[in-house]
Amino acid sequence: MSLETASARDAEAAEQQACRQLKSVFEAVFYPTYRTRLVRGGDEPLYLPAASADEDHQIIYARGFLNSALHEIAHWCVAGPERRLLEDYGYWYCPDGRSSTQQRAFEQVEIRPQAFEQCLTLALGRPFRISADNLSGDPGDTRAFELAVHQQTRRLLEGQEPMPLRLGQLLEALCVAWQRPLALWREAAILRLTQREQALLAAVTEPV
Repeated sequence: MSLETASARDAEAAEQQACRQLKSVFEAVFYPTYRTRLVRGGDEPLYLPAASADEDHQIIYARGFLNSALHEIAHWCVAGPERRLLEDYGYWYCPDGRSSTQQRAFEQVEIRPQAFEQCLTLALGRPFRISADNLSGDPGDTRAFELAVHQQTRRLLEGQEPMPLRLGQLLEALCVAWQRPLALWREAAILRLTQREQALLAAVTEPV
């Protein structure tokens, strides 16, 4: 076995272990109240509400990827009780291949979920990347979208915007499970977000 193969295998094993740990934490916090499971799926993520009172709701994330699991959990944290009774929360998804106009509309509904996702990602000490989710389309200039996501993330961490209940519960539990107390990383994260915001703000407002 080559070193590259061994390294890739180790990275995959670490990713799967992190997914298992995330599932354990998520279900310990939420299953007793919300009867919701975090489930590894195939190529496409999906939220499936329970079909009967005897079944569980399922947050299905893509192919064992931790980032996908965090993103889908973020959408669940945004969704209200009526939305959580609908498949994929009742939203119609415009697939990959969107025009720049369609992309801007997509971004408007993704700001809050991706800000939630960034909070959770920071708790795990992992890098966060904005997702335009439009590889074969025309995403256009996504800097304003990135700026909006970072601004909302910062407001949540600073307390300028109240931390939603479920997001706050999970954030606290992840900080404990990953042994990363919020007080140890919050200020540094806010500083990095502020610096990135300043750079993006200068870029999106510069004269053409």
